[in-house]
Amino acid sequence: MASANLNVMIKAARKAGRGLVKDFREVENLQVSVKGAGDFVTRADREAERLIKEELMNARPSYGWLGEETGAEPGEDPTRRWIVDPLDGTTNFLHGLPHWAVSIALEHKKEIVAAVIFDAAKDEMFIAEKGTGAYMNDARLRVSGRTRLADSVFATGIPHAGTGPLPAMIQDLAQLMPVCAGVRGFGSAALNLAYVAGGRFDGYWERGTKSWDVAAGILLVREAGGFVHGIREGDDPLESGRLVAANPTLLEPFAKIIRARD
Repeated sequence: MASANLNVMIKAARKAGRGLVKDFREVENLQVSVKGAGDFVTRADREAERLIKEELMNARPSYGWLGEETGAEPGEDPTRRWIVDPLDGTTNFLHGLPHWAVSIALEHKKEIVAAVIFDAAKDEMFIAEKGTGAYMNDARLRVSGRTRLADSVFATGIPHAGTGPLPAMIQDLAQLMPVCAGVRGFGSAALNLAYVAGGRFDGYWERGTKSWDVAAGILLVREAGGFVHGIREGDDPLESGRLVAANPTLLEPFAKIIRARD
C-alpha cells in the first residue's frame, strides 16, 4: 500500500508524463526543420516541471523544493523537500529517442524516503519507499544476482561537450571494458539507476551528476537490495554527484576499478 505522499508523487509523474508523451510525438516532425527541436523541447521540459510543482506543492505546501529548471526554494517545513527532474534524458527526447523519464524524490531530514521514476514512453513506473521495497508496475524489483564482472553489463554517462571529466571516464572504460560483458551509455541517469534496481544493469557509475538526476534512483537501488556509494569512499553520492552502484557481490570489485582513478 503506497503512502499518501507516494500517491501524490505518482499522480504528478503521470500528469507530466502524459504531456511529455504528446510533446515527444511532435519532436520527430521537428527534426527536419532548420531551427530544430531545441526550443520546443525546452518549453516541454519547463511545462513538465510546472505541472509537477503545481501538483506537489498544492498537496504539500509546507515542503521545500529543488527542481532542475526552477532551482531551490525553502519550505516552512525545513525537514522535507521535493527533488525533481521533470525530464531526465533531454538529449534523447530532443533526438526522438524513447529513453527519458520523470524523476521525483522526497527528502526527509537529508535522507530520500520516497521515489518515483516514470518512463512514460514505455509506461514503466518505478517506485520505492524507505523500508518497503522497490517496484515497477506492481512487480517487486531485485538487483541482479550476477557475481562475476565477466558476466556483467554496466551503465554510465559519457561526458559530452566539455560537461564532465572525460579523461577519467576514458581511463575507467579502458580498465572496465576488458573484464566485463559490456558498458552502455543510454543517456538517463535516473533510468540507469532504475535499471540497476531491476537487474537490467548489474552496475552503474558516473562522475558529475546533479542531485535531481539521481535522488529517486538511489532509493530504488537500495530498496531493491543494492548499494549506492560515493566514488570516493565516505562521500554522500547525492551531494558529491559521483557515485557507483551495484549488487552486493559486484560492488567491491567494480568500485575498486572505478576508484583507481579517483
